[in-house]
Amino acid sequence: MPLIAPVPFSVLDLAPVAEGSRPSDALANSLDLARLAEDLGYVRFWVAEHHNMPGIASSAPAVLIAHLAAGTSTLRLGSGGVMLPNHAPLVIAEQFGTLEALHPGRVDLGLGRAPGTDGYTAAALRHRIDGSGADDFPDQLIELLAYFDGRVEHITATPGEGDRPDVWLLGSSGYSAELAGYLGLPFAFARHFSARNTLPALALYRERFQPSARLEQPYAMVCTGIVCADTSEAAERIVASSRLSILNLRRGRPGRLPSPDEALAHTFTEQERAVVDEHMAGYIVGDPDRVRAGIDELLLATAADELMVSTSAYDHADRRRSFELVAGLYA
Repeated sequence: MPLIAPVPFSVLDLAPVAEGSRPSDALANSLDLARLAEDLGYVRFWVAEHHNMPGIASSAPAVLIAHLAAGTSTLRLGSGGVMLPNHAPLVIAEQFGTLEALHPGRVDLGLGRAPGTDGYTAAALRHRIDGSGADDFPDQLIELLAYFDGRVEHITATPGEGDRPDVWLLGSSGYSAELAGYLGLPFAFARHFSARNTLPALALYRERFQPSARLEQPYAMVCTGIVCADTSEAAERIVASSRLSILNLRRGRPGRLPSPDEALAHTFTEQERAVVDEHMAGYIVGDPDRVRAGIDELLLATAADELMVSTSAYDHADRRRSFELVAGLYA
């Protein structure tokens, strides 16, 4: 059933690697999900950069985006996001300039400031012992945009110059919200792991927004975790895998996405439950009626211009079903 919603709906895919499977399985599932999203009418499909996480296969967004774009025809593909401090801006300009040249008008470059990993891995990525780099994010961003616009003396990004994708800033606090507003860029807020900061960050973005050559009015997208199933009981069983996975990550022991049986067998301490509940406060979980009510409430509170849906499930069929049900909520 094609998606007919009050605002455009999109997808954030973390390419989850389930226990007992391989990254190749996760990447095949990503392509399958992208094709389903395109058929259902979702607008864009983003993948996120993570490193040293056995349960996430999207460590190389540009490579994965190229694969997904070649396997679809109308869906916008992008990064949610590329963690810019991990890379030289020229390299990102060339990579995403290449993607834009190959698939004109279908590429988004979402940029984040966090490392997307632990301190040791960030240091390895950046060749800096202290893992530093986030503090010069604005300078890196300005340099990157200059490559796309041909404003760097002695250096031409090829592809890159003249092949600029749509550039977004991502964030879970006010820092990137304010910067996106100042530069006149669209802003995507990560509510799926920072629910409490959602409204303040969106307000700051809209307050600071200055029109740019590419965007006259602020455009805010909110990304939230959604698990929708035919019954609320089934949805709670599916999301149990994410709850244990988040706990393992917070313990410093990231692994592959556990099965619902393993997750439901774990007895959470009061402290563990509090940690997971805080992280997942932005999730909408339940049957279609409950999820529809949660989405309506979120859109009313945030006045978001677009909603991005992130769904993880141990069984890929459950993930497909969730996106199908969400697509049918407003038809």
